[in-house]
Amino acid sequence: MVRELSAGGVLVRVVRGRPMVAAIRPQGKPAGVWALPKGLIDVGESPADAAVREVREETGVAGRLIEKLGDVRYVYTRRDGERVFKVVSFFLLRAGRGRIGAIDEGMRVEVAEARWLPLDEAPRLLAYGGEREMAARARDRLRL
Repeated sequence: MVRELSAGGVLVRVVRGRPMVAAIRPQGKPAGVWALPKGLIDVGESPADAAVREVREETGVAGRLIEKLGDVRYVYTRRDGERVFKVVSFFLLRAGRGRIGAIDEGMRVEVAEARWLPLDEAPRLLAYGGEREMAARARDRLRL
């Protein structure tokens, strides 16, 4: 079985006194399908650096690394039928410069839109179980 290593971020910012998390709608997914920004780790890149890069590319907002939240492990099947064991390392990031939705043009093939979601609702709004767990961990670590 092929192995893939990816990294992603739970990017948080306080907007009008409310903690928010950056979420993306992957290209080709219907409205309301929200995910955390993530992607493959480049050769020679650390998981933390990959998470910071992927978050910036997919959301338009730079993030400052706070800590690692954990790993999500799952198996999926590629279109050609090959099964892949995937590990995604997620990191808690504090939002810095940038504007949500100012997505790199090259990312438009992957990301349809990006927006802020309330962090306390993210464990319910995110589409994937492992990502819901990471958002809940971020909420708990920040004591929000």
